[in-house]
Amino acid sequence: MARIVMKFGGTSVANLERIHNVARHVKREVEAGHAVAVVVSAMSGKTNELVAWVEGMPKTTGASSPFFDAREYDAVVASGEQVTSGLLAIALQSMGIDARSWQGWQIPIRTDKSHGAARIAEIDGARLVERLDQGQVAVIAGFQGLAPDNRIATLGRGGSDTSAVAIAAAIRADRCDIYTDVDGVYTTDPRIEPKARRLARVSFEEMLEMASLGAKVLQVRSVEMAMAHNVRTFVRSSFDDPDAPGMGDFDNPPGTLICDEDEIVEKQNVTGIAYAKDEAQISLRRVADRPGVAAAIFGPLAEAGINVDMIVQNISEDGSRTDMTFTVPSGDLPKALTVLENTRQTIGFDAVQSEAGMVKVSVIGVGMRSHAGVAATAFKALADKAINIRAITTSEIKISILIDGPYAELAVRTLHGVYGLDKI
Repeated sequence: MARIVMKFGGTSVANLERIHNVARHVKREVEAGHAVAVVVSAMSGKTNELVAWVEGMPKTTGASSPFFDAREYDAVVASGEQVTSGLLAIALQSMGIDARSWQGWQIPIRTDKSHGAARIAEIDGARLVERLDQGQVAVIAGFQGLAPDNRIATLGRGGSDTSAVAIAAAIRADRCDIYTDVDGVYTTDPRIEPKARRLARVSFEEMLEMASLGAKVLQVRSVEMAMAHNVRTFVRSSFDDPDAPGMGDFDNPPGTLICDEDEIVEKQNVTGIAYAKDEAQISLRRVADRPGVAAAIFGPLAEAGINVDMIVQNISEDGSRTDMTFTVPSGDLPKALTVLENTRQTIGFDAVQSEAGMVKVSVIGVGMRSHAGVAATAFKALADKAINIRAITTSEIKISILIDGPYAELAVRTLHGVYGLDKI
């Protein structure tokens, strides 16, 4: 008997019909003799509705400030998953399956004190394992845990994926299946490149890069946790017929396996092309080149909660001045410019220039470690299409290129083709 964690996102449980369909997926695994824990998100759109209620409350009461107690925010927004877990448990019971719902505090899933964006500290899976060994299905509300103040704490957007992987690690599950509205991880976004192909296997490192660089299939923190605890994770579609041939294949179910690199026998030079829209470029001109200047620039931005990504530095010939260029999310551009203006005298720059609407396109693959010329291929392919490169950053398994927004789709299709990803 294997131990499986199954996670279903908001679109998978969007209404009662879909919850019943999820119950059929669970029933298939139970009848195969597996011990099953299920993690569910709130019904599609429900979390947004609950957040809007919280944010609208100060206006309703006439308060002049948008302040609200983060602990009460968590109490409200965590209720969406509570509803879903209860409904799925009822659906399973109606099929004759022994099931019960669990809230995060009942397990318990212990978190740090950061209400609204908590991180999981530890999970005591003993009670879950005991019930699973008795044949009971555990239906667990994702996205939530118990903070040190004994109050509900939520894990931030996408937290149900993290909940599922963390529970899989805690109960030593053989597999964690993430069911979503797509049937796996693709070489790039099929909406941009129709020739995109579903990947059979992707390493943890590649998936982490893809998730952080724009791919929306898995949440970054969940991939980090899966890699840290070596949790084999399948990305699957909840909209496939639960009883279709092969759906119950334990070793090779339909979808994409996220696993350790050692499980991938033949590694491609390039595994996929990711992209992230709405990047903004900021350039500080003629900055005094002295020790501590980078800290003076990026320290205040970090304190303001602004995520800085690509950084390029160009030093003048005499070494006295430097131009510092970097990117931030477009939504953070006004705040970043305000922070920089407030620290102008400390930093000592002559001018600041900025431009929104940039796109970051990334080439990803563990095979890049042992193959030369991957970057040169990308640069030549983009040059042939007259696509100007604004900035470049690299790692062992990734090349990220900043370009003007209107060229995003052309760049993705070009890079996808030049590396032969449409022929895998």
